[in-house]
Amino acid sequence: MMKLIRMLSRGIRDAFKSVFRNFSLSIASVSCISITLVVIAVSIIASWNINNFTDTIKKDVTIIAFIDSKATDLDLEQVDAQLRKIDNIESITLKTKQQEKEEMMKEDEVLKEILGDMDEDESPLKDSFLIKVTKLEDIKDTVAKIKKIDLVHTVNYGESMVEKMLSAFKVVRNITIIIVVALVLVNVFLIVNTIKLTIFSRKREISIMRLVGASNLSIKYPFVIEGMVIGMIGSIVPILITIYGYTYLYNSFDGEIFSSLIKLIDPQPFVFWVSLIILGIGMLVGMLGSGRAVRKYLKV
Repeated sequence: MMKLIRMLSRGIRDAFKSVFRNFSLSIASVSCISITLVVIAVSIIASWNINNFTDTIKKDVTIIAFIDSKATDLDLEQVDAQLRKIDNIESITLKTKQQEKEEMMKEDEVLKEILGDMDEDESPLKDSFLIKVTKLEDIKDTVAKIKKIDLVHTVNYGESMVEKMLSAFKVVRNITIIIVVALVLVNVFLIVNTIKLTIFSRKREISIMRLVGASNLSIKYPFVIEGMVIGMIGSIVPILITIYGYTYLYNSFDGEIFSSLIKLIDPQPFVFWVSLIILGIGMLVGMLGSGRAVRKYLKV
């Protein structure tokens, strides 16, 4: 174990020396990784926030089941019992005609005048149940079951708006995932070609290593560690942009975009998780790029 740690620490030390010794070629690799990781960071942040928007919408979507105006208190209890037997229902809240009337009278003076003079039998208002679902994806089936219950007059949940928003968020989320994967693959390709130049300039060094009987692993190992170091250095700028850029964006918009429905994720500890992912991608891409360059182009 100690031997492995010493070997790794020596490899990292030599990798840093090699990076600075081949500065012009290394800076090209670092710049390539940095630019790509900035775009990857933006895509990850967008994807994560879109998931957060979707979760917020799921929590706010409410099914309103209006009950027949002739229903008695006993009927309401029976409807409540039937609703609770339906799968996918998270919570049920009864809103009586009287409660609805009082809320409407508080909100509008005209309605206050109209509804205030009406008897309960004359009122067009209906008792209703406010229903939250567990899985928004199954809301259509849940609504269909609610409609089959006796005394349920109409059911409303803003069907078209909810489906359009969820569809839009799903498309954007899928696009951002594809962008991240594509950028990682492109990054590996660019790093392979950039590091190939570095390796080509050091063919004499590799030839000497072969002559003294170095194994394939001992030849590839320094280059893989060097690729990891280049990935680490290339991650610094994207990480700084992620931490300070996202925090500035969050504070500028007070954590909301357009409305309270679309809330941004709190920067702490979100930016640090994203930074760790960016660092991991940078190191992995650098190692893969170096490994592929050595194996494919030098055929060690």
